[in-house]
Amino acid sequence: MSCIITVIYCKTTYLKCKNTIIWSLLLFIEVISMLETLTDFTNLGTDEFLICSAAMLLAGLVRGFAGFALSAILMASIVYILPPIELIPLCYFLEAAASISMLRGGIKDAKMSMVWALAICSAIGVPIGLYATISIPTETSKIVALIIVMILTLAQLFKFSPKFLRTKSGLYGSGITAGIATGLASVGGMVVALFVLSSKTDARTMRASLVMFMFLGMFTSLVYMLLYGVMNYQAFHRAIVFIPMVLVGVFFGSFLFRPSLVIYYKQFCLFLLIALSFAGLARLI
Repeated sequence: MSCIITVIYCKTTYLKCKNTIIWSLLLFIEVISMLETLTDFTNLGTDEFLICSAAMLLAGLVRGFAGFALSAILMASIVYILPPIELIPLCYFLEAAASISMLRGGIKDAKMSMVWALAICSAIGVPIGLYATISIPTETSKIVALIIVMILTLAQLFKFSPKFLRTKSGLYGSGITAGIATGLASVGGMVVALFVLSSKTDARTMRASLVMFMFLGMFTSLVYMLLYGVMNYQAFHRAIVFIPMVLVGVFFGSFLFRPSLVIYYKQFCLFLLIALSFAGLARLI
């Protein structure tokens, strides 16, 4: 009797294991098929798609608790895969999605008089940066984008904030420079962060002001990208796939945001940007 029970138990266990293996294989095949569909849709290789996906999650996380640097993280980490001419329109969609998801707190806490001045002046600078991007060779544009990210990161790390930035001229000049940086490498937010840092604004107001600047910049940037032929269906296809990944990162980043801890994760972000920029330059040069 015990032998029969043992045989039945072994057979049942075998069938369960067999079913588990079959379901695991089917799931694996389904994942591979989905991955192939996504890589075809985004016009990326499998390795490129996986690297970009990881970068999207990281960039969203940083954007969520810092209020900026989404595009900077992407420029520093995947510009060797996607040149600025392709990455800038993609960053536009990602920044737009992140800004809309963070808009609720931004309106209440932002210093809107400053934000409007920066956004209007930025609209003057964006076409200058875009023209430069489409005019120079692709490889050169990659290096230029990484150097811009590195310079802005180092400026923030060493708290570069000349008194000039606290004047009206500094406000307008920062806006125009932010626009040029947006057109060159989609990192206008980092220029604005430098200006806000010089004004000794508290962490919550700084973060909200950056969110609102990014939101207002969506409208003028879109017009210029369409005029210059930078915005295309390929960027839209990639955005459809990558926006959910960025928003997941933004959600967790916003959840982690604590004004008392801003100094620690800001330093982490800056060191991360420097490391990614150096690695990107080393790969390109």
